[in-house]
Amino acid sequence: MPTRWSFGAVASALTIALAAPLSAAAPAFATDPVTLDSAYVLDEVDALSTSDEAAANARLADLYASTGVDLYAVFVDDFTNPSDRNEWADAVAYDNGLGQSQYLLAVATDSRQFTISADSSGPLSEDQLLAIEADLKPFLSSGDYLGAITTAADSFETALTGGSGGGGFFAVVLLVIVVAALAGLVLWIVIRSRRKREADPQAVSLDELARRAASALVATDDAITTSTQELGFARAQFGDAAAAEFEKTLAAARASLTEAFSLQQRLDDSEPDTDAQIREWNLAILDLCTKANAALDEKAAEFEALRELERTAPQALERVAQDREEASAGIAGAERALSDLEASFHPDAIATVADNPEQVRERIAFADTALSKARQDLAAGKTAEAAVAIRGAEDAIAQALQLEHAIDTLARDLRQAATTAQSVIAGLEADIATARALPDPDGRLASVAASTTQQVASARALLDASQQRPLAALHALQEADRQIDEVLQAARDAQAQALRAQQALAQITAQAGAQISAADDFIAARRGAVGAQARTRLAEARASLATAQQVQVSDPAQAIPHAQRAEQLAAQAIQAAQRDVGAFDVGGYGGSRSGGSNGMMGAVLGGIVLNSILSGGGGSRRGGFGGAMGGGFGGGSGRGGFGGGSGRGGFGGGSGAAVGSAAGALGAAAAEAASRHDHHHSHPDERTHRWQSSPSSDASPPS
Repeated sequence: MPTRWSFGAVASALTIALAAPLSAAAPAFATDPVTLDSAYVLDEVDALSTSDEAAANARLADLYASTGVDLYAVFVDDFTNPSDRNEWADAVAYDNGLGQSQYLLAVATDSRQFTISADSSGPLSEDQLLAIEADLKPFLSSGDYLGAITTAADSFETALTGGSGGGGFFAVVLLVIVVAALAGLVLWIVIRSRRKREADPQAVSLDELARRAASALVATDDAITTSTQELGFARAQFGDAAAAEFEKTLAAARASLTEAFSLQQRLDDSEPDTDAQIREWNLAILDLCTKANAALDEKAAEFEALRELERTAPQALERVAQDREEASAGIAGAERALSDLEASFHPDAIATVADNPEQVRERIAFADTALSKARQDLAAGKTAEAAVAIRGAEDAIAQALQLEHAIDTLARDLRQAATTAQSVIAGLEADIATARALPDPDGRLASVAASTTQQVASARALLDASQQRPLAALHALQEADRQIDEVLQAARDAQAQALRAQQALAQITAQAGAQISAADDFIAARRGAVGAQARTRLAEARASLATAQQVQVSDPAQAIPHAQRAEQLAAQAIQAAQRDVGAFDVGGYGGSRSGGSNGMMGAVLGGIVLNSILSGGGGSRRGGFGGAMGGGFGGGSGRGGFGGGSGRGGFGGGSGAAVGSAAGALGAAAAEAASRHDHHHSHPDERTHRWQSSPSSDASPPS
């Protein structure tokens, strides 16, 4: 029996550059050899749109009509069981009974590999197939899968008909395809996200479903945060009217994410959930996140065209440089403000801003590197690369200013908490007096009065210490207030209860607002390290505080539990975020958080590298759900792959070479963390390969 032999593409030229703790992309899923259906194209990962898939099937049907040769195309995320691309393609060919005039083009979009499986006695020679693979590389690298299939069909037709009258036609067709691909490349990179056809939800384990939902929450939250920053930048450059449509889309995406966070909070609370509820809510989270990203993708092309930073790169560079000077000048004031806090407040009270001046220097160091690169690129006429560098510097400076302002915000909140605590103490002392004056047949009033007196004394100690802890004191006082209120509630008339509820609500709301502000500042400036739990708690805290504010006028007593819950959730968000940052580590950068690697550690901690410099010169650079940097496809003779650009999930193109080294430094960590399945698959002994390609091998195929 004739043997099949595959022309293997070089393995992934560039792994997506995301360190494991920062990963915002959706996880990859391997695919076993597949069964072909009645169509020529089997698209397991939605690489092609519905119209493109129909066009591809029509072109391959035409190929058979004109040559008698079948070419099948299969798109999966990765090859597994076996993992070797050649063996995988041959397994599909054998399992589906393909003959000597039937060829299979297998493409793995995640690992960026491809191969053509051919019968050794087929009508095309090895050299002809190698030439066809070389024709496919540019289209696969740029994510133009319809172009790849059309080019393959044209090349097969030319090779099989001996080029009689077809060479000129092929050249014209190829020229048209190339021009169309170049014209649509930027649009494709921006709006193309790596969509995966999920397995049957009922067949996925609950643990796997929960992991996917958590990953989707983090990725979508980062995508919306970055999109918000980009919207502000576009508005400053081009005005409110030009950004209005994207702003509406962004608001809708935020609403979807808020709903997803609420579902995650229900999964995380202490109430037991059934397996059916866990599955339903996790699936709903995935659906909401997917829709939020899809909505952003629909407007991404318009938004990217709006920005056109290349046209204003010199002016933008000067503006960011001025902002950099402002941030640098603010370091001294931030350090003085922090020193004042350290002199008056306990370290626990100021933990969320303790390293802010250090983080500001990290951001400025990163911005200096980016601005220097931008100037060099502008001098060399590389405006696209300059725009990417300017965008990264702008992100860094914005975070630096936020870190500086956070110190002043916390100082104000701590002093307000101390004032509020004194007011609560006065109210509690009045309550204690009331409790002692009321009839107490069962001793309940005396007991609560005694315990409240002790709690007031403990709170005073926290407030009167040389290093105060006003937020902790206020939290304890609020608990004491709740306890004594429960006992005294029956003794108060309705009017007195309403007044007391309003006073208590104002105090609790202030506390909750301070906690939310501290958590928001801490997470926003370190989002590269903070995971889903802290973000979920913070989102739910905001929602609870908003609920309290909505009902406070009509029923302040009903609003109090919502405000209390907001404060508790915000405190949990801070704790979870601090744990994430404490455990955060990025391999490959070297140095410490105090200034190593030109601020790169701080930039990664802040999520800047993922959202800007690593995004390359093209695409929206949002770093959102499903993608970051794209890599090139390797193939053909095995002499290396094609470099990639940027986008939320696109492959190739753009100006990714400007940041290739950074991507490479992070890529290894991503590959280490990627989840892969290792299955064993046996193949018929008679199937052999003429050669096995590798990135460094030019060996001729054995006879």
